Amino acid sequence: MSASTILVADDEQALREFVARNLRARGFAVIEAGNGLEAMAEFNAQKIDLLIVDLMMPRMDGLEVVRRVREKVITPIIVLSALDADRDKLAAFDLGADDYLTKPFSVEELMARVRAVLRRAQVMPPPGNASSRIRKFGELEVDFDAHIVRRRGAEVRLTRTEFALLAELALHPNKVILQRALLQRVWGAEYGDESEYLRVYIGRLRRKIEDDPTTPRHLITEPGVGYRFAE
Repeated sequence: MSASTILVADDEQALREFVARNLRARGFAVIEAGNGLEAMAEFNAQKIDLLIVDLMMPRMDGLEVVRRVREKVITPIIVLSALDADRDKLAAFDLGADDYLTKPFSVEELMARVRAVLRRAQVMPPPGNASSRIRKFGELEVDFDAHIVRRRGAEVRLTRTEFALLAELALHPNKVILQRALLQRVWGAEYGDESEYLRVYIGRLRRKIEDDPTTPRHLITEPGVGYRFAE
């Protein structure tokens, strides 16, 4: 199997080289870009398995890079930032970023997030019950094998993380799943306290599958506890 190709975009050369060096030492193929325009040029020129992008870059900032990539593909994206403000995290997640690392970070933290994001990007194993491969919930249809969601017969475009989150909830209808358990089942064992991830991704899913996202029929929040999928 060929090594995953990771595009690292950051105008801070020392940090970019630090990230690239540690990724290469672990067998990844790495492409570097010093600004947003270079990042988009590299991304459009070849197959990229993971994009690591800084928020604050010249010529095109990281949020615009995330937005343009998400318009085309569901390639995993990790955002880097020296800012730890919830506003910036929410903006990145709302555009479709998969994870967020605040500078400075350790090699161990970086590699844990890289492994987790790439693991989620792999084809997910089908659910165990063969009779539940395709399930309908009113006007919503979830094909667990094909990773396809349809609403009123029309396919709903979801990222891998969005589908994994919806599938985890839909496989356990009417049951409350605790926030920590949901994070670890969908994002990985490295997660557990990132409640804002769930808040943003549930919001994205509601806008895509609910008639009225402000009064959801399927994706129900149990305040302070977790979430459940109502049939």
